[in-house]
Amino acid sequence: MTEKEQREIFARNFRQYVDASGKTQREIAKALGYSYTTVNTWYRGAALPNAAKIQTIADYFKIFKSDLLDDKSIYPDTSADGVQINVQPMYYNDPEAASKAQELFTDPKYRVLFDAAPGSSAEDLQMAADLLLRLKQTRRD
Repeated sequence: MTEKEQREIFARNFRQYVDASGKTQREIAKALGYSYTTVNTWYRGAALPNAAKIQTIADYFKIFKSDLLDDKSIYPDTSADGVQINVQPMYYNDPEAASKAQELFTDPKYRVLFDAAPGSSAEDLQMAADLLLRLKQTRRD
């Protein structure tokens, strides 16, 4: 893979986490201890941070370095009906759980697990929540 391709992949992933955070590039730059210009060059894909900085960024977002470096464009980001879907690895503390979630996410027959579509009723959402609670309780028994 060329350096340009690596920069583009990093920038795409970095933008996803920056945008999902609801923070500005300036806020993130300040929190990380870097200049806005530096953060903006990463955001645009004009530069790739070194390994130590990538770790700092990953720690900030509570993700793995691979979440910033791996090409995730091979995974579809919309469901069959066009609803935007994202698996957020930062929600999983256990790497095996994150791996399983990504596996299920990429399998269309399980994708519904990640799709709380706007058309879902409150009853449907409550039923899904109750099911998860029952499964959790079963694991404790």
